[in-house]
Amino acid sequence: MSFHVVDLSRDPRRAQFDYFRSLANPYVGVTVPVDVTQVLTWTKRTGSSFFLTVLYAAARAANAVPELRRRVRGEAVVEYDRCPTSHTVALPDGSYCYCRLDAVLPLAEFLPYAAAEQARAMEHPSLEDQEQERLLFVSCVPWLSYTALVQPTPVPADSNPRITWGKYDRQGERTLLPVSLLANHALVDGIHIARFYQALERELADIAGGCEPPA
Repeated sequence: MSFHVVDLSRDPRRAQFDYFRSLANPYVGVTVPVDVTQVLTWTKRTGSSFFLTVLYAAARAANAVPELRRRVRGEAVVEYDRCPTSHTVALPDGSYCYCRLDAVLPLAEFLPYAAAEQARAMEHPSLEDQEQERLLFVSCVPWLSYTALVQPTPVPADSNPRITWGKYDRQGERTLLPVSLLANHALVDGIHIARFYQALERELADIAGGCEPPA
């Protein structure tokens, strides 16, 4: 996967990068209720996985924001051309493993590919991720509709964005899904987080409005 080194001497956020990188907890995160009314209808109509459909939209939304593809590497910052996801998959014994996916295919092709990769991950469960630096960490808490979420993070801090969603909740005529994003503030500001949610809404709308169901 290709990347380039960001020229920090020309980066207008150099002061912010230095400041937030010096903090013990440099992360910034929010939880936003996202309207999934139409895409939920689409998944039910087509028999598609709601989880994998949202994962696809979230992965593409995150990759649409360059700052979410940036990683701190030593004293440098690199920006990847594309970042795959690593998400948790529940196992029958109550534990879980990780599954890596790349949302570059059209959705109709992505869904069967993703289902097959999940099945393969369950056959050979592991908590090890190759090329972990460039991954987007994804998880779901389908039992709870929450308004805030505290994520576990390592010491020293990493710079992988973490995307999580909970149980969708019917509110009047709309169905809302709590979607959380946690990112390293040395690389990501509020405006970049807002761009992620805007891109996520566009991706979900595109799916609900015209995607062909998987074969």
